[in-house]
Amino acid sequence: MTVVPTVFVVDDDHSVRRSLVRLLRSVGYRVESFASAADFLAQARCPVPACALIDVRMPDRSGFDLFQELQERCPGLPVVFITGHGDIAMSERAIRGGASDFLVKPVDESVLLAAVERALANSGARLMSGGGG
Repeated sequence: MTVVPTVFVVDDDHSVRRSLVRLLRSVGYRVESFASAADFLAQARCPVPACALIDVRMPDRSGFDLFQELQERCPGLPVVFITGHGDIAMSERAIRGGASDFLVKPVDESVLLAAVERALANSGARLMSGGGG
């Protein structure tokens, strides 16, 4: 039986969230979207294979704060950061912290899908090695 990967989208901007969900579903992913870090954490599970697309700037808590909490709750869940307000220092912080990727909005669809593929490949490798979250 084939397991459909799950992509969690966490972004406070409704139009961005809707666009990401539409794109990801169009290529066959199971997608769950959340308007805030708190909403996501209230329902957070750690399925494998899965990854999370997380906006860096959100009103309730930053994407970095969410990432830190996810590392405790769902160790190894690949995270791709997306932001409209990124800089080199922020990108370095994300990657050094263990993020799978760091993308700046507006994100080219092919770049986003490639980042999700890489993140899910990492998640799938954890599953195969017995290191799921």
